[in-house]
Amino acid sequence: MNRKKLFVASAVSLALISTAALAEITFRNTITGAPLDMSVAKSGGNQAVFNQFKETGKNPYNGDKDAVQKGHDLFMPACSGCHGHEAEGKLGPGLADDYWTYPSAATDQGLFEVLFGGANGMMGPQYVNLSTDEMLLIMSWIRDIYKGDPKKAKWLKK
Repeated sequence: MNRKKLFVASAVSLALISTAALAEITFRNTITGAPLDMSVAKSGGNQAVFNQFKETGKNPYNGDKDAVQKGHDLFMPACSGCHGHEAEGKLGPGLADDYWTYPSAATDQGLFEVLFGGANGMMGPQYVNLSTDEMLLIMSWIRDIYKGDPKKAKWLKK
């Protein structure tokens, strides 16, 4: 009887752990900490890639050369006016070095939260201008042009 109880308890524990591992990440507003409402985002793009990102917090496009090029092409009209053509910084901060106005942006989840929900100052929420997939593509380009110390690149860590 004890073996049966132990087996059942183990099975239930394993099921709970597995379910937790598959749960989506809660994305939060950079300023308020309130959960972001993904339903208001501009539609379009690869939903399967975004679903993978919601589970892992890691951008599946990082390191994909085609995605990086698409991200650059999207960055130019959407972001370069404030962040510069090479993301060197203008009105908005540079995006290719180790300094992040919001340290959470050193992770893919944190950078997405800033893009989606906006930040203090002039950085408004981009969910009206860009689909979640387009945001991930732009993020892949930002990660690709990184010129800082790879040891500080939290998005590279497993």
